[in-house]
Amino acid sequence: MDSHADRRLESVLDREIEVARQLAATLGAERAALTGSSPLSVSEHAAEKVSLFGSFEELERERHSLWGPSPEAAGAPVAARWQALMELMAQCRKDNEVNGYIINVRRVQVSQLIDVVRGGAQFTYSAAGKTGPRVQRALARA
Repeated sequence: MDSHADRRLESVLDREIEVARQLAATLGAERAALTGSSPLSVSEHAAEKVSLFGSFEELERERHSLWGPSPEAAGAPVAARWQALMELMAQCRKDNEVNGYIINVRRVQVSQLIDVVRGGAQFTYSAAGKTGPRVQRALARA
């Protein structure tokens, strides 16, 4: 790879790193919103996440056109940027999984609350601290 192509690739990787940093910040803000009480804020962060994914996809296409799928032939500056990007994206993946877990827990809680309001299944805590449906028992049998 010539030096001009190397510089272009380094520039694309730098922009990808910046988008990954913005994504990490957005995921952190999303987590704070998920544990708070602002559904509007959660929606805003989700929309920002989608926009950042779009930016990242564009940069990835540009990087592939310059570099191809194989990072092994890179020089040290490119390899260092690539490593930094991979570390950032691994953290973003973990953060996104945590946020997904929080969303799932909230979804289950809302579902249980709706069941209670509708008079459906009643959920109580067991001795182990887990929730589960409570079986309605007849008070007396004939």
